[in-house]
Amino acid sequence: MLSVVRSVGDYRAFRIHPSDRNRLVLLFDPTVTDHSLTVCVEIFDRGGGTPYHRHNRADEMFYILKGEGMVVCDGQEIPLQTGDSVLVRPNGLHEIHNTGPGRLYALSVMVPNEDFAELVKSGAPAELDAEDLAVLKHQGTASNLKFPAMAMV
Repeated sequence: MLSVVRSVGDYRAFRIHPSDRNRLVLLFDPTVTDHSLTVCVEIFDRGGGTPYHRHNRADEMFYILKGEGMVVCDGQEIPLQTGDSVLVRPNGLHEIHNTGPGRLYALSVMVPNEDFAELVKSGAPAELDAEDLAVLKHQGTASNLKFPAMAMV
C-alpha cells in the first residue's frame, strides 16, 4: 500500500541562506511521512556547494542525477558524476560541491532527519526553472538512470 504520493507540482525549493548557490527541493520530510527521514534533490549552480559539516546520528546518501561534482569526507576527495552514489556515515565531516560546467543535481536521503528538513524549510523560498523541472521529471539526460554500488566514506 502506498502511504504518500507526491508529484512535481507538490515540491518546494529553498535556499538555506539567501546567498547560497544551491537549492534544496524537499520530496519527503517528517511532516509528510511521519518518519524521521528527509529526501531531497539538491541543485548546485556552477561553483555551488555545501559548507563542511557533519551529522551526529544521521547517515546521508547522495545519488548524482546529473552533472559533475566532488565530495570531500574526512579529508578524502572523491570525484562524482552522473550515476555515482556515496554514503556518508554519522560523524563524517563532509562537503559536496559542483565542479562541472553546468548544474549538479543530487538526490539526498538522510536518516534520521536530525532537524535537516527544518533547517531547509527555515530558508528562503526558491524558484525552479525548466532545466530543474526536466531533471525532477527524469527527462533528457536524467532519464537513463542506473543504480551503481554505493561508495562508503
